[in-house]
Amino acid sequence: MSDSKVIHRVIRRIAGLAVVSFFSEVRVIGGERVPREGPIIATATHHNMVLDPCVLSSAFPYKRILHYWAKASLFAGPVMTYILTSAGNIPVDRRTKDRQKLFAGTMVALSEGAAVALFPEGTSYTEPRIMQVKDGAAWAALEYTKWRRENGNKGDPVAIVPAAIVYTDKSKYRSRVIMEFGEPITMDRFVDQFLSPDEGASRAAVKRLTATIEQALVQATINAPDWDTLYCARMARDLLWATERSIALDDFVPVSQTLVDLFSTPDLVPRFNSTKKALLTYYSLLQSSNLTNAALSTLPLPLDLDPSRPTPLPSRLRTLSVLVAETLAALVRLPLFLVPLLFHAPAYFFGRIGAKLVEDEEETQAQNKVAFGLLLLMVVYTTIGVYIWSILRYSTVGAILAAGVVFVFAWYHNSLIDDYYDHAKRLVAAWRVLVGVWAPKRWDLSIPALTQYTVPKVPPASDPAGDAAAVEEPSGWRAAQEVVAFLRARGAKIGQLRERVAGDWAAVSSEAEGTDVDSGLEDYAFVPSGASVDVAS
Repeated sequence: MSDSKVIHRVIRRIAGLAVVSFFSEVRVIGGERVPREGPIIATATHHNMVLDPCVLSSAFPYKRILHYWAKASLFAGPVMTYILTSAGNIPVDRRTKDRQKLFAGTMVALSEGAAVALFPEGTSYTEPRIMQVKDGAAWAALEYTKWRRENGNKGDPVAIVPAAIVYTDKSKYRSRVIMEFGEPITMDRFVDQFLSPDEGASRAAVKRLTATIEQALVQATINAPDWDTLYCARMARDLLWATERSIALDDFVPVSQTLVDLFSTPDLVPRFNSTKKALLTYYSLLQSSNLTNAALSTLPLPLDLDPSRPTPLPSRLRTLSVLVAETLAALVRLPLFLVPLLFHAPAYFFGRIGAKLVEDEEETQAQNKVAFGLLLLMVVYTTIGVYIWSILRYSTVGAILAAGVVFVFAWYHNSLIDDYYDHAKRLVAAWRVLVGVWAPKRWDLSIPALTQYTVPKVPPASDPAGDAAAVEEPSGWRAAQEVVAFLRARGAKIGQLRERVAGDWAAVSSEAEGTDVDSGLEDYAFVPSGASVDVAS
């Protein structure tokens, strides 16, 4: 591991450009927990195909070089061996049953103080929770610890660093990413059992370590028992916060998991099922019409859409004025963005084509958008650079100026795209509302015909090998006002509670399962059992 890993650095740079081009922000939490030097195994969640290693490598603390496993058969010949090794890959011979041979390359890397990165879930998938955590990382860490003892404590002790990668909307352009690192897991608690001569002790130690890794990843991610619960939590979050960017990324996971836990508790309050159904219906209608609550909330629509209270829709003149206003707002900004828009239009178009090719695989859509868009942008930027260079007679100074112009052009596009993208979504929403209001009455869908759009589309079931990770039931009571304060302190738009919530909620904690809460107590609601509810923060 002594070479400079030139190819890895080039790939990491390209990956970083791809990440910042597609996502509007990457927030790293807990980076100070990652050791600056010494052997580590980073175990990351894997829900977004090739973008996961792109995010992990480009935003990893201290710019440490990450080494990924690759099939040993790929290291054929000196040329391929150099390319793969310089790219940071480690050969793994999966055909052998001897784990010392299996992890031989990993042990050499760790003994030299390198950082190894693994995705213990094994494959990328789209599910409402972490489905599996395999034993590979635990075996590698404990086998290295064993190898180190057998070789006179050669090298430093290894630690496993959990890395949870969470996307606010993993397939959507200009969404955001949170990468949170957990506390390093040392081998001290597991090595004695692993080295024990007792039958099954080694495997038991591996299972314990794997469970510890899984627990750390689950705590730093959003996990729901089913899609309906996750969709309800998302819709509630969208209603409580005006826009996705209204939530600080440090709070995104705790807030989302709090809402998931609330909707994971059946019969929590009266009308719980009807509230959940209403949220799912609204979520599905937005999904079917390709609209967002954030875009609709900017339009002068009725604030109260309670079906028991008929509310007249905006007049035709009003909707037309809204469309004109949104169009003018977009046109005023257009001259400043017209040139970048025209040059980037092919990338936008082919990115959408790439996503359409894998419409049923959400975990692959962003990858295709980035791949198709990046290829087109490379062509566009190269063409612009060469054209400017030719005007400057292919001189050295001309090459530097041409590269500078391309860099500034790309920066200018990225600095403006978020604002223009938001205005474009508002314009589309205004147009669709206008069409809905102006369309002839005979075009209105009947209630039975509308029913098919009121059930959210669920991604096809993934089939990762291994057992699904257990999702803990929310446990422990918190005062309702405390939960409201927790959410409001993080920006939720929640009005004052106008009436007392019924006091007959049933506890689901192991200590009080199935019991009624005494009516004389304060009103209670659930928050994540491991979360700290700080009302004052």
